[in-house]
Amino acid sequence: MGGKSKYYLVRDKALPEVLQKVIEVKRLLTSEKSLTVQDAAQRAGLSRSSFYKYKDDIVPFSDNTMGKTMTLVTQMSDEPGLLSDLLHVVAAYRANILTIHQAIPVNGVATVTLSVEVLADTGDVDGLVEEIENLTGIYDLRILGIEKG
Repeated sequence: MGGKSKYYLVRDKALPEVLQKVIEVKRLLTSEKSLTVQDAAQRAGLSRSSFYKYKDDIVPFSDNTMGKTMTLVTQMSDEPGLLSDLLHVVAAYRANILTIHQAIPVNGVATVTLSVEVLADTGDVDGLVEEIENLTGIYDLRILGIEKG
């Protein structure tokens, strides 16, 4: 299977354990500067060779979004204040809202498409997406795309 690389956006629960451990080793190395790769890998329960094998192939979603436009599509309950709650989460993470489109609700469910610019001082994008997903009345959240700003 030669040719160009393909890239995927995958939820962590769908990742094999080895890739989750590679991410953990990277996190440990970033947060504890004095840690060696061997020590971080050992703490994560991963061999050093597995870390080196996969380290360039997996990057946390939030590491690759700064300076880009992220478009989210959500299915949400047609309840007063829910869109405001969603926008409050985006504002709390200091992402710049570029566009908002809400379709007319059908059977009490509205589709909202939201494009946000991820800025240098935007908080953890993973946390932003997770917090929106956990709002009461949000049925589904999809990342439609990420484009260079």
